[in-house]
This record gives sequence, structure tokens and C-alpha cells, in this order.
Amino acid sequence: MTQAQVKTIPVVDYLCLDGGEPKLTALVCDACGAHYFDHREACASCSSSGPFTRADLPRTGRVGAFTIVHRAANGVRTPFVSAVVYLDDGTAVRANVVNCAPSPEQVHLHMRVRLVTFELGTDSEGTCAIGFGFEPA
Repeated sequence: MTQAQVKTIPVVDYLCLDGGEPKLTALVCDACGAHYFDHREACASCSSSGPFTRADLPRTGRVGAFTIVHRAANGVRTPFVSAVVYLDDGTAVRANVVNCAPSPEQVHLHMRVRLVTFELGTDSEGTCAIGFGFEPA
């Protein structure tokens, strides 16, 4: 299979790989502006039944909370950094901080980060799953 024939799919619905740089998208409540990554019938913030509009999110933000994980399920490499990232528009997203050492000397609160994507694996039909994380900006 040639590189042009490789099919890529995002590991989550809110990771957009189409048209230029990868980005995250969210559903935004038209009534109050709350952001959601999953399907909504009603807003948890204002109880509105919609509508919700899909919006592109900033690719950069700051680490708002993090932990260095040393124990995980079998097959998961440790240690790694799990974080809550507050994007530049205030939207919170949970993701790993990647491309840096998993240590308090390298990762800190309020650290500037940017969205990155990476291959998670390829199935027997050649479809490659793409994940996301944030790296130091």
C-alpha cells in the first residue's frame, strides 16, 4: 500500500484532520456559550435544548493541572503526563503532555502548550488511528 492509499481516522470525533493543520472542535451552546466535546440534547450549563454550533478551538493553551502517571494498565508505557489544558479561549480539554520528559522540572502549571497529533497504530486494512496531545510551546 502506498502512502497515498493510507487512510487516517481521528481517535475522537472532535479531532479534525481535514483541511490544513489538525484542530479540535467543540459544540457550543448558542444560548450561553458553553463548550462540549460530546453530543448534546440539552446544555448542562443553562438547560437550553439548543441549538449547538460546531466551532474550531484554538491550537494553543496553558497547563491548568497535571499529574505524572507511574502506574497504568498493562501495555501502557509509564511514566507519562496527564493534564487538563485550558485553551486560549478558556475551553478545558484533558490530554497528555508529550514530547518532553515526564518530570516536574519539565512540566509545570501555566506552561504554554500547543496541539500535536501522532499515529497510534495501523489496523490490518491499513487504516491509521491518529491521536492528539499537547507539547511545550
